[in-house]
Amino acid sequence: MFRRSIMALAALSLFSLPAFAATEYWVAKNATTDKCEVVARKPDGKSWIEVGKIGHKTRHEAQSALKAAAECR
Repeated sequence: MFRRSIMALAALSLFSLPAFAATEYWVAKNATTDKCEVVARKPDGKSWIEVGKIGHKTRHEAQSALKAAAECR
C-alpha cells in the first residue's frame, strides 16, 4: 500500500511539472533607451513599460507582437 502511494505521488508530480514551468512572455519598452524587447516577466511600469495588454504563451508569439507593435518601430 505504501509503495502504491509513492508511485501515485511520483506520477502526479511528474505530470504537474510542466504547469509550474509555464512562462508568459511580454513585449516591453525600456523607459530609458526606448527600445522594445521580449521579456519573461510582466513589466513593472517604471523601468519597463508594457506594450499591449496581454502576455504571450510562446516567445515566437511575443516576437510577432513586437514586430507588429506601433510603439516599437
